[in-house]
Amino acid sequence: MTAVATEQAEKVRLDLEGMTCASCATRIERKLNKLEGVEATVNYATDEAAVTYDPNAVSVDDLFGAVEAAGYHAALQGEAVAPDRVGALRLRLVAAIVLTTPLVLLTMVPPLHFDGWEWVALALSTPVVFWAGWTFHRAALVNARHGAATMDTLVSVGTLAAWTWSTVVLVAGIDAEMYFEVAGVIATLILLGRYLEAGASSRSGEAIRALLELGAKDARVLRNGDEVLVPIDELVVGDRFVVRPGEKIATDGRVVEGSSALDQSMLTGEPVPVEVTAGDDVAGAMINVSGRLVIEATKVGADTALAQIARLVSQAQAGKAPIQRLVDRVSAVFVPVVIGISLATLVGWLVLTGDVSAAFTAAVAVLIIACPCALGLATPTALMVGTGRGAQLGILIKGPEILEQTRQITTIVLDKTGTVTEGTMWVTDLVAADGVDRRALIRLVGSTEDASEHPIARAIATFARSEIGALEPVDGFKNRSGLGVEAVVGGHAVVVGRPAMLREQGLELPPELATAFAAQESKGRTVVAAAIDGAVAGLFVVADRIKATSAEAIADLRALGLTPVLLTGDNERAARAIADEAGIEQVIANVLPEDKSAVVSRLQSEGEIVAMVGDGVNDAPALAQADLGLAIGTGTDVAIEASDLTLVSGDLRAAVDAIRLARRTLRTIKGNLFWAFAYNVAAIPLAVAGLLNPMVAAAAMAFSSVFVVTNSLRLRRFHSLREAA
Repeated sequence: MTAVATEQAEKVRLDLEGMTCASCATRIERKLNKLEGVEATVNYATDEAAVTYDPNAVSVDDLFGAVEAAGYHAALQGEAVAPDRVGALRLRLVAAIVLTTPLVLLTMVPPLHFDGWEWVALALSTPVVFWAGWTFHRAALVNARHGAATMDTLVSVGTLAAWTWSTVVLVAGIDAEMYFEVAGVIATLILLGRYLEAGASSRSGEAIRALLELGAKDARVLRNGDEVLVPIDELVVGDRFVVRPGEKIATDGRVVEGSSALDQSMLTGEPVPVEVTAGDDVAGAMINVSGRLVIEATKVGADTALAQIARLVSQAQAGKAPIQRLVDRVSAVFVPVVIGISLATLVGWLVLTGDVSAAFTAAVAVLIIACPCALGLATPTALMVGTGRGAQLGILIKGPEILEQTRQITTIVLDKTGTVTEGTMWVTDLVAADGVDRRALIRLVGSTEDASEHPIARAIATFARSEIGALEPVDGFKNRSGLGVEAVVGGHAVVVGRPAMLREQGLELPPELATAFAAQESKGRTVVAAAIDGAVAGLFVVADRIKATSAEAIADLRALGLTPVLLTGDNERAARAIADEAGIEQVIANVLPEDKSAVVSRLQSEGEIVAMVGDGVNDAPALAQADLGLAIGTGTDVAIEASDLTLVSGDLRAAVDAIRLARRTLRTIKGNLFWAFAYNVAAIPLAVAGLLNPMVAAAAMAFSSVFVVTNSLRLRRFHSLREAA
């Protein structure tokens, strides 16, 4: 491969068709990178290739040709309808189940036998083997052209061997066992596994689609002093648009008129709204909480912060190396060896005995004993039982490749807001001035704040209701944007807000309150001062609280051998206070949303295998970049779709359970694969010697399958640490 000159490089994305496993992606990638001036990355999960190429050296048609030469199809992204891999597999799977169920009953239950039942078995198995299982045969042919063997080769050889032998026996009238049900069951079980895998892979692109759905659809653009509603796509840099309370900001821009509080939690994950006024920069998709704003667009379309986050998710997903399945790695050696042994057995028996029937029986026995029925069950059964148990515990595992990643994790990065903390504002302390009645203070301040929509005000109002019950109506309510509120409650003048607002009215905090104010602010908490009838009355301390189970979860993560790191866009003081309470030593604070994935990447470059736990839109790129992404299910759909594991409960202890369950499931799969191979390998010499006829071989294979299923079912006994608590 020749390095691409930066000034000449062009980039394209190709939609790929025909890939069935990670080795397919590797083969296409290798073919593309052999072209001069091409750098390509193929993503099996999304059926895409990201290609950078030198147009002076190769053309897009050359890229298509390389993909075709590898045995697959390509089209420029967006120019062809992407194949519905899940839908195609579902159709084949349903047909296979419908045909295989009566096939198994007919062949395995003697009372159901009737004259000519063997021909019915042939009729039922043929479409299962050749139509439902066509993807395996096609992939096996492609692999064979390139001198490779994978799981598809095992499936193809196994099903064809069983079906061909049985058909020969039936048509020729040979007195021997037939194995039509073996062929049907193998194809059906492997299709089931592929269907589950394809379903998980198809969701990887939903993260980006969910991101783009967050943005506003229209904007109220000012044209000659009038507000004109236009689609977001028609906005251009320099347009001025109006954002009313409760509306989303249409695109990135700068406030030119008005002041308000903006809910930026969808982008930053932080619960406290940010106060903005003329001259401040704002990002699209933020929600205007209070005042009317006029904003001048500074970035539109692909240049916005939201679009940039979407690109980061896409790049992180595309940059993940295709995962080489364990079965494929073993099959690459095992399958050619078995086929070679089978052929050698056939030739050996013919040379030594001249008995064609005995030679063919022994050769087929070798293939059938090596047939991948148990191998096909090894991953899907353990995955189904493990994921089913996980669902009961509030853990969603997206695919088998995630299991391998959990075993290697060394560091776990935790988003602060909504992950370690509750993600909502609460009154954590109340300090009343000397001589002030506490209940009266709560009643008057709570009633005043109840008239405001600000999250801090809502926290104080909620606290007041929990303490004293119903609140009173207010008169003369005024909202001083960025400072606080004032009103008259039951004849008392109440002012609530920043100390600066009280200072405007000639009120200073008394020494004891000033000391308390400084102490609480040093911990990164928000402190609101209150004055009643012209006298400072007290302080309300508002903060995001740590979840009740977070400290326990952190200790459990350490017990798994992981190093926890707290990552947040919040300030150092607030982050350190939460970290100390949770038992986390490493803190990375003041991180911009777009930089979170860069932090994960830096840790990876230092040799760490990183897991990331988060819940916000801003966490999505980091979740995708991490070796293992865990999304808190109470967070955004974007974070959930970009992750590998989803924790539905929102309890951080579920992250511990998820890693434990994933590791246990991986151990089960590896144990299944070992015994699936062990039974076959141990019996192959007997088959070669003619001591194992195909019927006994099928029985041994069935026994290995029963063992694999039984071993997988043990995962149902997995216990959560939360259950134990």
